[in-house]
Amino acid sequence: MKKTTLLIAGAIAAFLSAPVAAFAAEGGATPPRQSWSFAGPFGTYDRAQLQRGFKVYKEVCAACHSLSMVSFRNLAQPGGPEFSRGQVEALAATYQVTDGPNDAGEMFQRPGRPADKFPKAFPNENAARAANGGAYPPDFSVLAKARTYSRGFPWFILDAVTQYQEHGPDYIVALLNGYVEPPAGVTLAPGQHYNLYMPGNAIAMAKPLSDGQVEYPKGQDGRAPVPETVAQYAKDVTAFMMWAAEPHMEARKQMGFKVIIFLIVFAGLLYFTKKKIWARAGGDPASVA
Repeated sequence: MKKTTLLIAGAIAAFLSAPVAAFAAEGGATPPRQSWSFAGPFGTYDRAQLQRGFKVYKEVCAACHSLSMVSFRNLAQPGGPEFSRGQVEALAATYQVTDGPNDAGEMFQRPGRPADKFPKAFPNENAARAANGGAYPPDFSVLAKARTYSRGFPWFILDAVTQYQEHGPDYIVALLNGYVEPPAGVTLAPGQHYNLYMPGNAIAMAKPLSDGQVEYPKGQDGRAPVPETVAQYAKDVTAFMMWAAEPHMEARKQMGFKVIIFLIVFAGLLYFTKKKIWARAGGDPASVA
């Protein structure tokens, strides 16, 4: 019996430690946990941060990374950056969108409209790889939900209890801040760069951000509301990516809260109904029938 218990305990320990071992074997450091306004059951997006994040995406990331599942009009909808309709119309008009066919049966280019989706950065995957040294820049539409990492035991249990689901954004912020010089003795292939948080530590994307690269709108005092640094750019563009991946998050959380309240009230009504029926039946459930 004792031997069986030890075997079971060993198997459980091996299972719980497997994610950590796998991550360490890939050579990526564990990303630090960030503070997000949208974290938790009552989290909401920071509108100013989303607008700054879109500016970083448009000026830095859009050259390689598409946003093909997002329409221009989404930027003006509640729960997102909430740009004005005029701003969205002006933004859409700066893009050329393929439309058609026309009366001659040919496709043509026209200025974008709010209902259009963001045009892809490249016409196809082969073109994207050819322009990026063989690497394929992922689409930003769902990237924040597609990336994750394991914190291992016992932290994943704590994350489940606290409903922390922002591992993807944490990883992206760490990756954007993780470019360093390779350690002595580490040789990278041509076109690769050393990153502390990339599995294997080799990434094809060159460091995309640098301090002062994107100018944020200034306040009345002539200063930007937040620092124009790599750390801030990374958090802002990651928050925007999170919204792109889950634009209806706030509505979902509000609905979930209402459902929980309903279930609590409904459970209370069932309890008192049960007590009343059993009391009338003398406390014997069989006598009800």
